Amino acid sequence: MNAPSPAIVAQHAVRRLPRAALWLLSLAYVLSGFVGRTAWKTDDLQAFGFIWQLASPAAGENASWLRPTLLGQTDTDLALLPYWLGAIAIKAMPWLSPELAARVPFAGLLLLTLVCTWYAIYALARHPQAQPVAFAFGGEARPADYARALADGGLLALIACLGLARLGHETTAALSQLACASLVFFALSNHTRHRQAALLAMAAGMLGLTLSGGPTMSLLLGLGGTAVLAASTRARALDLGLMLLITLMCVTLAGSLDLWRWRLQADRGAELVSWAKLLLWFTWPAWPLVLWSLWRWRHALRQPWHTPHLSLPLWFALVTVGTTWLTGLSDRALLLSLPALAALAAFALPTLNRGLSAFIDWFTLLFFTVCVLTIWVVWFAMQTGFPKQPAANVARLAPGFEPGFSLIPFALAVIATLCWIALVRWRIGRHRAALWKSMALPAGGAALCWLLLMTLWLPLLDYARSYAPLSRKLVALVEPNGCVQYIGMTPAQVTGLRLHAGYELKPHIASQATCAWMFMNSRVQDLAVTDDLLTQWELVSNVQRPTDGNEWIAVFRRRGP
Repeated sequence: MNAPSPAIVAQHAVRRLPRAALWLLSLAYVLSGFVGRTAWKTDDLQAFGFIWQLASPAAGENASWLRPTLLGQTDTDLALLPYWLGAIAIKAMPWLSPELAARVPFAGLLLLTLVCTWYAIYALARHPQAQPVAFAFGGEARPADYARALADGGLLALIACLGLARLGHETTAALSQLACASLVFFALSNHTRHRQAALLAMAAGMLGLTLSGGPTMSLLLGLGGTAVLAASTRARALDLGLMLLITLMCVTLAGSLDLWRWRLQADRGAELVSWAKLLLWFTWPAWPLVLWSLWRWRHALRQPWHTPHLSLPLWFALVTVGTTWLTGLSDRALLLSLPALAALAAFALPTLNRGLSAFIDWFTLLFFTVCVLTIWVVWFAMQTGFPKQPAANVARLAPGFEPGFSLIPFALAVIATLCWIALVRWRIGRHRAALWKSMALPAGGAALCWLLLMTLWLPLLDYARSYAPLSRKLVALVEPNGCVQYIGMTPAQVTGLRLHAGYELKPHIASQATCAWMFMNSRVQDLAVTDDLLTQWELVSNVQRPTDGNEWIAVFRRRGP
């Protein structure tokens, strides 16, 4: 006997969220952070270095598309697909700067994640066991409208997740893994509705996940998802066989390209508190709704083979959250859990009572209003020097930073803030209830804060998190068109100096030391500076990155002619 549904939803509660508003919110969120900013240290800049090296190899280095290298080192994540996409984009769009061209496919990957999540939740909500209670005299929500309202709410919950903002706008393997995992989630959710499209998405997602440095994740999600599908639906044996064949292809491909690595860490008990803190803020505000959803649908979970709308996203969430814990890969592995958590959060929406919904609204309103006011006050202080304390804090944390005024970013920030005010007025007004209504303020607030950071604060963030200021200091000492060697510098540092100053750095080899200048990372200076080296080189200056007192570049000049 099937458990009764906890969802009691009338037709008037599944009003359609305007498509134009949903698309504008999604596009504004996706484009903010991909357009206008420079690459930040460390992972974002290092990933761009691999892409740039593949598209335009530095002098004296070769580009291998099956084993991308940077400074002679391979990527520790063993990712191929993100670097291929970025390099192809640079070659295909030579009229754009390499930075902007490389970001184009990654913006598409983030948009693909949002689309796949919406359609996955829509398909799960159409399952018979996910439907709300039927009323005695009719008037309950129609299945298509109910599913669309839940999908809208789930997409808003995904955009609202705090952990998606920064990592979702980088050119790293984490974003390609997220998009490919979303494709697999979409494929398994839509198998009974769109069989051929689901199989194609399954193949693309699992192969892409394998080539993005996640063959184990691809195997677990593929096999577990197929098992859930086989137990909960009347899937064709041929389709299940094709899915297993796709899984076998991924295993074979990962073996042939040597992509398998053992990343489990033996003792993780000491980091339990840190992991819990990461989980709490990274998945906010989805995780409280996930817990509420599991509690309200607990009777249905006693028969998980009958409730794929819960068991499938729950499997994805358990695998990704568990992988984060067992491998110690931190937030980049946890990123893959967000679509599944958004799906589980969506099924909490039809079970929320009025008091809990009001609490979410008011907490979100206060939290994001404070954040928005803080961003504007600090920006005003940077421009005018008033209030004095925020201006002094900026001067202390970013010494040497000179703020400027840009009309277009300012106009975008004003428009976005006015939209937030209009959203707040609409939300606190007297309107008919809608399932997605409780997620409107969290998604709008998260998108607004991210857009304000990427407009009003972008010059400050670029100054603090890029190598542009350090590059300008080095250019004042050493012309970038000459021969410069380096010792102990990281891939991110070398990429940053090549990007911002045009340096073509060469590794220091004593027998081939012919350059007039040499850069040395301060972290290795005590070990690398020997008497023999000082007989050939003299220290000219130690150049500090302004916002990091622990990062210095020692500049050496060759003695004699």
